[in-house]
Amino acid sequence: MRSPLVRWSVLSVSLALALTACAKGTGGAAAPAPSASQFNPGASYQGTISVMGFGATDEIGATRVELAKTSLKGADVKLIEGDLDIQQFLSAVAAGDPPDIIYANRDQIGTFASRGAIIPLTSCVQGEQIDTSMYNKNALSQVTFGNEVYAIPEFNQVQITMANADLLGKAGLTIADVNGSNWDKITAATEKLVKAPGGKLQVIGFDSKLPEFLPLWAKSLGADLLSADGRTAQLNTPEVVRALQFAVAVYDAQGGFAKVKAVRDSADFFGKGNQFAKNALGVMPMEQWYVNVLNDVSPKAPMAFDSFRTPEGKPLAYSSGSSWAIPKGSKNPGAACRFAKTMTLVESWKAAAQARLDKRKAEGKPFTGVLTGNVKADEEIQKMVTSGGEPWDAGVKAVYEANQNTFSLPANPADKEFKDAWQGAVNRVLNGQEEPQAAMDRAQKDAQAALDKAWADWTKRTN
Repeated sequence: MRSPLVRWSVLSVSLALALTACAKGTGGAAAPAPSASQFNPGASYQGTISVMGFGATDEIGATRVELAKTSLKGADVKLIEGDLDIQQFLSAVAAGDPPDIIYANRDQIGTFASRGAIIPLTSCVQGEQIDTSMYNKNALSQVTFGNEVYAIPEFNQVQITMANADLLGKAGLTIADVNGSNWDKITAATEKLVKAPGGKLQVIGFDSKLPEFLPLWAKSLGADLLSADGRTAQLNTPEVVRALQFAVAVYDAQGGFAKVKAVRDSADFFGKGNQFAKNALGVMPMEQWYVNVLNDVSPKAPMAFDSFRTPEGKPLAYSSGSSWAIPKGSKNPGAACRFAKTMTLVESWKAAAQARLDKRKAEGKPFTGVLTGNVKADEEIQKMVTSGGEPWDAGVKAVYEANQNTFSLPANPADKEFKDAWQGAVNRVLNGQEEPQAAMDRAQKDAQAALDKAWADWTKRTN
């Protein structure tokens, strides 16, 4: 199964192309919300609802899809599998023939909403009597735009610190030295862990995971890249620049980002020849789903886990993930709402977790849990987790600790442009084209201009 990290990267690239090509087609007034009368928890539905961007390729998805089908009381479900094709989606909306529901990354929702491609779900939530208190507050905030909820949160992603315990031990280090709580110790540990005989990098000491994890490093210093209302870029603050300087310096100490990336890219990331199993990586912060991958393909890998921590020692994670949204022009928004509701109910998640647990037991492997956008479901699933012994139990503990200490970037109408601005700046620094301060000053100017224009356009559509 393709990882969520890869999936969202593909979506971001697709979104960049699609929004340019389809801006006119979806750039009218904000999509109106259907009336609450269209949504009724006792209603039965007929025909077929189309679901774009989701494939029930494993027991977690398949179990919930079957429950969603049953909840429709008659209607069938057609899955348009594969990653969400943004170009196809926006073109379909513009042509008046969209899918009934889409599966999208939460950080795309603000842009879709501002362009009128999806409808607000206030009536859906009220009519289907969806208890929004069960959703992760950061996840729900990320899909709330213009004071209305535009999507239902599904999976959740957080980061933890992952390390090769053997390499740490040989260097006289522990996981506490590299979990983010002391940046000077990370610098020192990197120099002890890195191996580059003759200048040829063979073992990465520490991978700070740029450009995508800059928000995490910045937040550990108390800085947000974007204001809470989604209107003001904060990319060139002293804290953000300092975070970038540090994370880049980690690469510089190992011969530069290009060398680290080459070793990173050569690894059998999802296989038994992954960088931890092959002793080619000391430490990196990484999304929690990789714990399950490692346990599955290399259960004897010498791992050590902890939460990613701030300089004050507090756990911290950058929350992101998937969601369900209903397109403008959906022919069956009532069924789509019911589908999204059922896919994310506590009972649905528990049934899916049980299916995964049964499979893992049959394989003689532990069940390490599933993180969702539903906090009540997470509490129930955590009770189902089975012990895999150390270090895997420590990994699971770190995952759930991280999930209780998250932040996210707020919804905004210029997500693609905003992300391009800060990631482009980071890449210019990594490639030696600009210094951190200059790069972030430029990014700040570009990002703010994009935000100002997008918010102004949104105001025109809603007035």
